[in-house]
Amino acid sequence: MTETFRETIDEDGVALLTLDRPHRYNALTFEVYRELADRFASMRDDDAVHAVVITGRDKAFCSGGDVHDIIGKLFERDADQVLEFTRMTGELIANMRKLEKPIVAAVNGMAAGAGAVIALASDLRIFAEQAKIAFLFTNVGLTGADMGAGYLLPRVVGQGRASELLLLGNAVDAHTAERYGLANQVVPGAECLPTAMALAQRLARGPLAALATTKRCLDAEWTMTLDEAIELEAQVQAVHLREPDHRAFHDAFTKKEPPRFSGETRRSDG
Repeated sequence: MTETFRETIDEDGVALLTLDRPHRYNALTFEVYRELADRFASMRDDDAVHAVVITGRDKAFCSGGDVHDIIGKLFERDADQVLEFTRMTGELIANMRKLEKPIVAAVNGMAAGAGAVIALASDLRIFAEQAKIAFLFTNVGLTGADMGAGYLLPRVVGQGRASELLLLGNAVDAHTAERYGLANQVVPGAECLPTAMALAQRLARGPLAALATTKRCLDAEWTMTLDEAIELEAQVQAVHLREPDHRAFHDAFTKKEPPRFSGETRRSDG
């Protein structure tokens, strides 16, 4: 447990990270950025963690960078120190995307600025009906392309919607986010975290090596031609066809039983 977020790991190996500054709508500080970035990096080698859920305490998911604890203090820093900070914020998102374990965001309330990008960097997003999301950077005089949002958002919602969200900085409600493809599911507020946890638990009990390869391919294939993508998928599928988890499925199928996967994951060198 840290002072900036709470963490628990359940029996399925789901790590629940709860941003824990409700008096500031779970706004991020220098310390929160650093500790979250480090934790997502360490989870790559943490065999106790099979999947991750990230949420916020009480009414907000995350309201972005803390105006008092970050923004005001950055005016006192020189150019190199400011660049060091912006690179650290991007490191958090990079570490989330490099984690070859499923990440589910339980967006229980407002996700604004950096909070919106954290939700975006998750693999799946469950929105409470009252939740809103806002990539509000331009509204405060900053570029909408921040922390990887200019890279990730078009891949989730398309270039046109990404331009709308990043240029205008408007908050959109949960059902609009679902229509845009940004929310995978919208549920009543009380069901947001339980729904996200149930989804993560299902993934955590699944074929972890196959899930890791799926995440890796989804990211890698954006820069490939169709022929390159098909060849990559042929090679990785040839590996998984000979893996214990696929054998476990076949054996269970012939016995008319649900499969029991190994719970093992393979780490990439990249």
